[in-house]
Amino acid sequence: MASITDGQEPELSREDSREPSRSESCMDQPVDSSVLEVVHYGPSPLPVKHYDADTTEPISGGIRTMEELLAWRRGEASAFNVAPVPRAPREPPLDRVQHRTLVSHDMMGGYLDDRFVQGAAAEAPYAFYHWNHIDVFNYFSHQLVTVPPAVWTSAAHRHGVLVLGTFITEWTDGAALCEAFLKDEESYRAVADKLVQISHWYRFDGWLVNIENVLSAAAVRNAPLFLRYLTDQMHERVGGSLVLWYDSVIHDGQLKWQNELNQYNRMFFDACDGIFTNYNWTEQNLEWMEAYGGLQRRQADVYVGVDVFGRGKVVGGMFETNKALELIRKHNFSTAIFAPGWVYEAHSDKTQFRKNQDRFWDLLSPYLPLHRPASPLPFLSSFCQGFGKAVYSRGQPEAATSWFNLAAQEQQPLYYRAAVAGGGWLSSSGCPEDAWNGGSSLLLEGLLPAAHGAPLCARILSLHVPLASTTLVTLVFKASAGISVSLELQTTDASRCTHISVQEVPLSQVSPAVLDDGHQVVQQLSQLCGSWNTSGWTLRCSQLEVRGCVLREVCVKISRDGEPGDLPFSCRVGELMVLDAAGLQPPPDRVQGVCIDEVVWLRGVGSSPDSAHSCLLLNATLRWDYPLRAVRHFRVHWRRLRGPDPRTPPGRLAPVGRAYSTLFRVTELAVPEPPGLLELVVQPVVREGFLVPESQWGRRSLSYTDAAVQ
Repeated sequence: MASITDGQEPELSREDSREPSRSESCMDQPVDSSVLEVVHYGPSPLPVKHYDADTTEPISGGIRTMEELLAWRRGEASAFNVAPVPRAPREPPLDRVQHRTLVSHDMMGGYLDDRFVQGAAAEAPYAFYHWNHIDVFNYFSHQLVTVPPAVWTSAAHRHGVLVLGTFITEWTDGAALCEAFLKDEESYRAVADKLVQISHWYRFDGWLVNIENVLSAAAVRNAPLFLRYLTDQMHERVGGSLVLWYDSVIHDGQLKWQNELNQYNRMFFDACDGIFTNYNWTEQNLEWMEAYGGLQRRQADVYVGVDVFGRGKVVGGMFETNKALELIRKHNFSTAIFAPGWVYEAHSDKTQFRKNQDRFWDLLSPYLPLHRPASPLPFLSSFCQGFGKAVYSRGQPEAATSWFNLAAQEQQPLYYRAAVAGGGWLSSSGCPEDAWNGGSSLLLEGLLPAAHGAPLCARILSLHVPLASTTLVTLVFKASAGISVSLELQTTDASRCTHISVQEVPLSQVSPAVLDDGHQVVQQLSQLCGSWNTSGWTLRCSQLEVRGCVLREVCVKISRDGEPGDLPFSCRVGELMVLDAAGLQPPPDRVQGVCIDEVVWLRGVGSSPDSAHSCLLLNATLRWDYPLRAVRHFRVHWRRLRGPDPRTPPGRLAPVGRAYSTLFRVTELAVPEPPGLLELVVQPVVREGFLVPESQWGRRSLSYTDAAVQ
């Protein structure tokens, strides 16, 4: 599988401790107890494969050697790279998708800005956000074992997409490695067992197995047995998992890409969940496969490879990749789109990334069936793409700096450009110039032509969300002059959506009734959310009363306010929430079990603006307990309680960062010189925006002294 680019680790001197036991021990401590630390300096004891050597930031990475793979243990694995987001349900589920779409992410060797688990200060990062078009995401690199970064797994799982790691061997070194691990049953089972354990621990959904080297007669006999054992074990341990084989080695051990499924590689296909073919196929290969008896009605399990870079003799590629998709779908096969990061890598002007990516996937969209989130209420999204020029909260910038963290990505809308009858047009795109929450909003813009008298309905979401009998819908938006904005929802009878043809059901158009500010439900919502400065945003609450219905489509209706004529318009959608009106209750949970460990003290210049001189830097891991399903993220704060001078009053809470799991690494926090007492505080930000009283926040104090006074 081609790619466009081709100090010693200190031992961790602590006992093998599992995360549950740590949390339990923290929860056993009194809430008002302090963690006691003596400040001393020296090399960080944290393993550099899991933490940046300079900053102690948690990082993602793969496994480079067989020795490292076989020595892998859960007790020494990274807790930070465990994906906190379970895979969401979607309609249709994977086993009912006739034409599946896999994306293999081959981005400049992998583990770039995305290796930083808690995000990076990146000016122009690569991200993916067209999740509603794909079924499977494969994180690909040329390390022996590629473990997908948790940020990718979380973003994919939020959209119901399966995530695969990669197990790859290549060329001469790979041949020697394969001879060792495929020599007998004990050896290949040991490797498979480790792959299963790794997938289960880090919570991703399977493997692409890519053997790109010659195999001996003995090794090639054992390769299908290895695949079958790995597949069976994955199915047993990870529900809905997949193991796919890449089209490379054939039945006699030769490295000979076939560009199709045939009698020479079928033995591998039969041993796992599917095959990812090489890219140099023609329509004749597709025709031959369609008639091949070895398919055994598994056409959806053949993922025909498409290299977006268009290397070699391939159909399409680049902005003509749609030509390949057209042929693949014509012959009823699934597809594996390799290296779609071409839209980023091959263009020097990274500011045009969103434009290039949207154009690429818009060209493919006729061949990519839409998938619908199928989670119960509440449904909500601010359309954050996981990166931006600032971090916003309720329309206000919290941090005016470029950032990248796919864990922050929320449910993505439909992105497209369409013609409007009469010479108009409509586009839907992500825009970082202003946002309600996160780093971007959904920008609808276009031209409403004079000949188009009716309102323009911009479809922004396709869903499969069962509605409550009384459903509250809130919309946050900014509209240009001359237009009115309203919502149109399309629903269907829930009983019609329990059959195979979930995509084809009759829809009813409904417009929820707008509630005035004095309505009881609006007042209740305002009390739960508190007051805020809308900064030019409009907040609109609507109510819908239905029974036994499923929400299928959400449209923003654009109407002309003034006289007829060509009307350029824009509407920035900041947030949409669909809530059960009967469930508007304050969050009952409180943050529990906050603990501080893995403390490392450094000397240097801190990350805060007022730390221009050398100062004491705190690095520590925070852990706590709180139901993740209820939150968007956590805000982590700190404050000084007592410094060297006891006359100095306690400080105010200051922001440290956002956490997207119940785990956060504080890095390079400038704190007062010892002796001192500080407090770290965890604030839940619940999904519906309801305020959590400070009495329910989590907190733990840290007392520290200088080693010289001990």
